[in-house]
Amino acid sequence: MTVPAPPEPAGADNRIVVGGAALTWRALPTPTLPDPAAVLAHRAVHALTAARQHAVHGTELLLGTASRVDAAMRTELLEAGFTVGVLDDDGLHPGLPTRPRAAEPGRLWLLTSGSTGRPKRVGHTLDTLTTVRAEQPERTWLCPYAPGTYAWWQVVTLSLTQPGQHLVVVEPDELDDWPSVAAAHGVDAASGTPTFWRRTLYRDADALARVPLRQLTLGGEPVDQAILDQLREVFPTARISWIYASSEVGASIVVHDGRAGFPVQWLDRETPGRPTLSVRDDELVVTSPHHGAGLAGPIRTGDRVQVHDDRVLITGRLDADEINVGGSKVSAGVVRGVLAGHPAVAWARVTGRRAPVLGRMVVAEVVLTPANPAPAGPASVDTGVPDEAALVRWCAERLPEHAVPRRIRVLTDIPVKETLKSDV
Repeated sequence: MTVPAPPEPAGADNRIVVGGAALTWRALPTPTLPDPAAVLAHRAVHALTAARQHAVHGTELLLGTASRVDAAMRTELLEAGFTVGVLDDDGLHPGLPTRPRAAEPGRLWLLTSGSTGRPKRVGHTLDTLTTVRAEQPERTWLCPYAPGTYAWWQVVTLSLTQPGQHLVVVEPDELDDWPSVAAAHGVDAASGTPTFWRRTLYRDADALARVPLRQLTLGGEPVDQAILDQLREVFPTARISWIYASSEVGASIVVHDGRAGFPVQWLDRETPGRPTLSVRDDELVVTSPHHGAGLAGPIRTGDRVQVHDDRVLITGRLDADEINVGGSKVSAGVVRGVLAGHPAVAWARVTGRRAPVLGRMVVAEVVLTPANPAPAGPASVDTGVPDEAALVRWCAERLPEHAVPRRIRVLTDIPVKETLKSDV
């Protein structure tokens, strides 16, 4: 008796460009994986083959990269019953579980970003990770994210589940040159963190402008007005969206109006099938139908929000955003937004530093735009390049006195982690 082949996903014939080769989901090899498996992809193509294998066979899968799984996490996964190994051209190089168990068919596991400490596992399925269900215009998407992250799965599930959603995947060593790769392959939609977009604008804004983008998406970090305005200037006719999403609550906020934050009218609005957004003690709370396994009900996100006029602004992580200066509270995100609004500032990071009397003081690091390099000597009034004093004055005109940075250091490049985020 012939066993029928498992059904292919709806996007099986979508075009994929990875490692310089153009193929389709259907043409990808299907690796033989133990069940359950924690797969550490050697290259982007290996991550895609593991994703297709799961979509076709439902193997219980945790997908990531070796750099995101340290020795302690590997031990934890082995004790949780996973076979753990690197997947490359020769197949999976397995480490056998110390406590074997039966697999949970259809289960996908994500590792959180670790912004609140060590990464932890959150359970999903292909269905709960697929949050775009309405028919979409044909697009060729750029995927710059690290394999196995929530943002990576959002782009990958879109291509897997919807015909006409093609994919161009860039490796970490291609990130600095991604606009030329994207332009060569007709990318017209791209998703990235604000740091990803800022870094691209900083390094080669002209190359970015040559990419025929019709859809730009931002997420994974606080999205301020400055980056939205900068992208609008380069792409005046494109749709620019920012998304709030996490491994725990899924994609919960989508904003298309070009403004930072979301309308205050969305708070506590209950709509069937949609997340409910609330604020408790300055923290964003989300009740979402796209939540991870065992996370039903209101979830405290750990993200700090401020209501300003008619908008709810997400300013940063609750444990890092608030700086107590002599008893007065300062939002690092608000100060960062003011610095980022300076025409000569490409990127900014704001933190608190211990100080006598006040307890903490506000300090910042910035990267200046290429047209405004760091001055070689003291203040450069004639060249228009801002020095530390000029940036402090800029902040003093827009912030209360206790929120003005007391030290501003100029960096030569925008720092970025594997997750495409800065430590902000």
